[in-house]
Amino acid sequence: MKKLYSLLLTIIAFTGFAQIPAGYYNTATGTGYTLKTQLYNIINGHDDKGYAGLYTTYLTSDKDFFYENNGTMLDMYIENPTGTDLCEYTYGINQDDGSGGTEECQKYNREHLIPQAVFGSAPPMYSDAHFVVPADKYLNGARGNLPFGRIDVANLVSSNGTKRGSNLNSGYSAGYSGTVFEPIDEFKGDIARMILYFATRYQNVVGGYSYDMFNGTSNQVFTSNAINVLLTWHNQDPVSNREISRNNAIYNRQDNRNPYIDHPEYAMSIWGSLLSTTSFSMLEAVTIYPNPATGNNINIATETVLDEIELISINGQIIQKMKNPLSSNNTYLIENLSPGFYFIKLSSNEGSVTKKIVVN
Repeated sequence: MKKLYSLLLTIIAFTGFAQIPAGYYNTATGTGYTLKTQLYNIINGHDDKGYAGLYTTYLTSDKDFFYENNGTMLDMYIENPTGTDLCEYTYGINQDDGSGGTEECQKYNREHLIPQAVFGSAPPMYSDAHFVVPADKYLNGARGNLPFGRIDVANLVSSNGTKRGSNLNSGYSAGYSGTVFEPIDEFKGDIARMILYFATRYQNVVGGYSYDMFNGTSNQVFTSNAINVLLTWHNQDPVSNREISRNNAIYNRQDNRNPYIDHPEYAMSIWGSLLSTTSFSMLEAVTIYPNPATGNNINIATETVLDEIELISINGQIIQKMKNPLSSNNTYLIENLSPGFYFIKLSSNEGSVTKKIVVN
């Protein structure tokens, strides 16, 4: 069962993580696909530790110090954030040896969020920990080469609620009628940011890859359906403590970073104009950064004019209410926040949306 660790311990965990290296993003000055190319030049040429080296990377990047908090393998397909996990893996025990994997909890292996068949298992993609994650062997196999999407009718549901089934061909997931794989809400943003990383890190070759999520270009990279799903998940599930820790651990091994974890606003700057608004509220496309905040201020970027901003404690108490807040360049500034966990409710004539934020 998920342990309810204290706010104090969480703040210590945040402040204990390494910061973005000084000057790392100094050349990321553009917008749109220009910015994506600038990011490619920053994160290109990482130190490939090899396929076997992934298991060494996982010893610092993918242990559970956030839910059970016991150092077992953190698997996004079986981790239950609010209850009892069906099982837990310990690295070195039940690692895939070519046998088993006919049901959950038998073996674990390495899951390529962009399937290795897409790039012919070629290096350095094959062993890039920024998008290759530890996973239950059975569920990895059940996903196969399927794209990620929003389930309409499921034909498989894992112990934590991860699903496989027909895509819901409406709303933000409209435009695809095949079978898809859907993680639970807790990890949707994590997976979206890993896939956006792949599109950026490998923009020099991705235009030649054939995949249901890709459109055959090196700039946009994604189909309209895929980018709507990825940006929606990115915006609805902000960067977590776990992602920051993972990004830093992989940087220490590979010497490159996932820019969409360090700067979530980059995703909307590059692809935001593609986000469908026909059946999707622009309020859901809001970006809050930095989140977690490293100071006492946060920025809220949205093209929707906000009528009200409410800051709410984790106990449901309204701490601050701003009527008709002023913005600058479609960005609202919230200042002088005390450290802690909060919900922030944004309201406009399109409705309202609530996001979770953390202030260190």
